[in-house]
Amino acid sequence: MKKLCRACAMCFSMFCAIPSPFHVWDEEARPLMTLFLPFVGAWIGLLWTGLAFLLRYLSAPAILSAALLTAYPFLITGGMHMDGYLDVTDAVKSWRDEEERRRILKDPNVGSFAVIAGILLVMTQFALFASAKEDANLFALILIPVVSRTAAALCVTVLRPLGVSEYAGTYRQGVKKSHVVFLSLVLACAAALGFCFLGWVGFASAVVLLGYLIHLRRGVKSLGGMSGDISGYALTFGELCGIAVFALV
Repeated sequence: MKKLCRACAMCFSMFCAIPSPFHVWDEEARPLMTLFLPFVGAWIGLLWTGLAFLLRYLSAPAILSAALLTAYPFLITGGMHMDGYLDVTDAVKSWRDEEERRRILKDPNVGSFAVIAGILLVMTQFALFASAKEDANLFALILIPVVSRTAAALCVTVLRPLGVSEYAGTYRQGVKKSHVVFLSLVLACAAALGFCFLGWVGFASAVVLLGYLIHLRRGVKSLGGMSGDISGYALTFGELCGIAVFALV
C-alpha cells in the first residue's frame, strides 16, 4: 500500500503542474506510476470543466473563453506533452535516417518544423473552442484527458521502448499483466461513459483514442520504439481531435 501511495504522489507531481504537498521518489514504485495516469487525467478534466462552467456563468466573451480553455491543458501540465509534440515533430519531419531522427529527438534546440506545428496546433485548438456552441456539453472536457492519459499509460506499458526512454530498463521489469488489464478496463469504461451519458458528443472519447493511435503509430514507426516524448506527441494530437468533436458536434 505504501508503494502505491508513493506511486500516486509521484505521478501527480510529475504529470500535473499544480504543486503537490507530497515530494517523494521511490524507484521501486516507478512501474506503478502509470496506473495513476487516468486519475491525473480525471483531475485535470474536472478542473478544465470547472473553468469552462465558470466562464459560461460569468458570460465571458467567446474569444477570452477560447483563449483560456486553449491555454489550460498546456499550463496545467507545465508544457510537458507539448514539449514531446514539438520534439517528435522535428524528428519525424526531418525525413532523415532513424539514427539521425533519434538524435534530433533529443536535441534541446527547437527546429522550424516544431515551431510551425506548434503554432498550427494552438491556432486550431483556439479556433475550435471559439466555434463551440453556446450550449456545448462541457462534461466532455472531463473524459478527453482521461482517455488520452489512459491510452498513454497503456501504450508505454505494452510497447517496446526506445533504448533511451525512461520506460526502458528497470521500469519494464516492474510491469505486470494486471497493470495492462486495469488500464484496458479503465479505457473501456471511459469510452463507454461518454456514449452513455454525453450523447453524440460522447464520440469525443473514441476520437481521442483514434487520434492518439494514429500519431502514436507514426512516431513509433519513425523512431523505432516508444518513449515519453512520442506519448506526449500522440496525446496532444488525440486531445485536439477530442476537442474538435466537443466543439463541432
